[in-house]
Amino acid sequence: MVKRYAVLWLPFLLTDWYTKHNPQLADIPVVFAMPVRGRMCVTAVNPSAAQYGVTPNMVVADARAAIPQLEVLQDKPLRKERLLKSMGLWCMRYTPMVSVDTAGYLILDITGCAHLWGGEETYLQEIHLQLKQRGYEVRIGIASTIGAAWAIARYGQHGTIIRDNAQQEILSIMPIACLRLESDLLERLKKLGFRTVASVMQIPPQVLKRRFGEDLIKRVRQALGKEEEFIAPLKPVIPYAERLPCLEPIKTAKGIEMAIEKLLDMLCKRLIGEGKGLRKAKLSCYRVDGKVKYIEIGTNRASAHVKHLAGLFKQKIPTIAPGWGIEVFVLEAPKVEDAVPVQELLWSGEGSLDNDALAELLDRFKGRDVTCRINRFLPDEHYWPERSIKLAGCLTEKRTTAWRTDRPRPTRLLDPPHPIEVSAPIPDYPPMLFRYKEKVHLIKKADGPERIEREWWIEQGEHRDYYYVEDDKGRRYWLFRLGHYQGDRSSNWYLHGFFA
Repeated sequence: MVKRYAVLWLPFLLTDWYTKHNPQLADIPVVFAMPVRGRMCVTAVNPSAAQYGVTPNMVVADARAAIPQLEVLQDKPLRKERLLKSMGLWCMRYTPMVSVDTAGYLILDITGCAHLWGGEETYLQEIHLQLKQRGYEVRIGIASTIGAAWAIARYGQHGTIIRDNAQQEILSIMPIACLRLESDLLERLKKLGFRTVASVMQIPPQVLKRRFGEDLIKRVRQALGKEEEFIAPLKPVIPYAERLPCLEPIKTAKGIEMAIEKLLDMLCKRLIGEGKGLRKAKLSCYRVDGKVKYIEIGTNRASAHVKHLAGLFKQKIPTIAPGWGIEVFVLEAPKVEDAVPVQELLWSGEGSLDNDALAELLDRFKGRDVTCRINRFLPDEHYWPERSIKLAGCLTEKRTTAWRTDRPRPTRLLDPPHPIEVSAPIPDYPPMLFRYKEKVHLIKKADGPERIEREWWIEQGEHRDYYYVEDDKGRRYWLFRLGHYQGDRSSNWYLHGFFA
C-alpha cells in the first residue's frame, strides 16, 4: 500500500486558542512575547498583527512602533508545545499515527484511513471544517511523502492533494524554502540565485553535496520519495485497531451498541484470520465537543466471539456520556494472544478450564460488577504460606509445580494474618480457646505444631508454629504462634486461614 500523509499547519495556533477564550480580542492586533537574551521578543502573532508585518522573533519594541495599539501578552515556556500536543491527540480520531513538529505542524500518516470518510477530498474537508469550527486557522496538504505534504501546507494552495508520483512536477515550481532547510543554508542558496526547487534539481547531486552538505540532498530525496522518512507517533500504534466515523453524531445507547458490534465484526474477522483472539479491548468515543470517553473490557482467555465481546461492552455503555454526540469510534485490542481451538467431546458433560462457556461466564461476572473479583490461583515454589500460591494470569496458564497434599491447607488464607487472643496450657500445646472478632471459640480438636521457617534468602524474621484446630461448632481454623513460646503473650498468636 502506498503511503499517504497529511500535514496540518496552524500559523496562528497560540493566538487562535487565546482568542477562542477571549473573543473580544478577535479584531485587535495581539502578540505573545517572552524574554530572549534580555529582550522581549514576539513568540506568536494573530492575523490582525500579521497584517502590519509583525512576525515571530521580532523585538516587541519594534512591533509597538509599527502598531501603537498592539496588545502584548506574556507567553510561557512550552505553552505552544503542550497546545500542539493536545491538538495532535485530538487528531487521533482521524488516524492512529500523529506526530508533532514543534514549529507548529502536525504530521498525520493517513495510509488506509481516508476511505472511511469517502476519500481524501472529503477527509481533508472534514478535518478543516472541524478545526475551523473550533476557531483555528489551518492549511492542509496531502501527498505520498511528508516533505511534499509539508511544502503544500506551508507554501502551496490550501487543500491541494498531490497524487502518487506527481511530487516532482508540483514541487519543481515551488520556492526553495519548501524543502524544510535550516535558515543559514536557505540564505546561502538564495544569495547564489536558487529560487525554486527546480533550480536545485538541475544541479548534479555530487556538486550540491560538496557545496552545501548532505542535508540539502536528503531533503530533496525525501520530498520526492526517493529516501524514506519516519515519524515518531504521539502514542504507540496498536496493530489491531478499527475505527468508525459517523455520518451523524451518535447520542443513544442503541447507536453506540450498533457501532460496537460493527467494529467488533471487523476486528474479529481479522483476528480469526490470523488465529488470534483479544484479551483486552478499549473503545474510544470521540465526541463532537472534542472530548474523548473510554470503556475497556478484559477476557479470561483469548476470544474473537463477537456476540460475547459485544455483551461485555454493552454492560459498560451506560457509563458513556455522549454529550452532543459521538462522531468517531475507535476500537483497539492492546493485548492479543493466539487463540487455540478446543476439541469438543461427543458427550461434554463436565466443566473444564478449556470450556469457552466457563471463560465467557467469568467475563460477564467481571464486567457486570467492578467490585466482583473471581480469581484462579496456582501453586508456587515457596514454603512461606503467603508466597506458596500465585494469581493466575488467565484460565489457560499451567502450573509449574504440584499442589501440596501432605499437610492440610486452608481454602481461604487471610492476608495479613489476623491477631487473636488465645489461652494455651504449655509450650507446643495447641490453644484451648481463642477470641476472634469479640467472639470466643472453644477448641475441641487440634493437630500440630507444624513449624514453617522463614525463607532467609528473601526476608529475615521469626518462624511460625501452625496448628490445625476445630471449635465446638465444627468450624476449622489455621492458627500459628510467631516465634518461640515466651509466657502468656497472646499478641504472638494469629489466625491465618479457614478450612472448608
